[in-house]
Amino acid sequence: MKKTFTYTPQYVCSRQMNIVYEDDTIVDFKVVGGCHGNLQGITALIKGMKIDDVINKLSGINCHGRGTSCPDQLAKALTQLKAQNLEGRK
Repeated sequence: MKKTFTYTPQYVCSRQMNIVYEDDTIVDFKVVGGCHGNLQGITALIKGMKIDDVINKLSGINCHGRGTSCPDQLAKALTQLKAQNLEGRK
């Protein structure tokens, strides 16, 4: 069953990330704010990918010395999503 996880990124231009996922796979990704073209590209690349694979590829990407970026914030969102799902199973 598809679920949606909403995340509020920090220190980047995007204001909200909505991740649609099923089991451990990303189905869709929408962002409010940010660089529209780049985020469309990220969405096209991550659809169908496993959550862990996206985390591994995008963690630590830095934008203009901010110490984070929209891709890095997506990785943080997915890490939080995983933690909440594991907590919910206990």
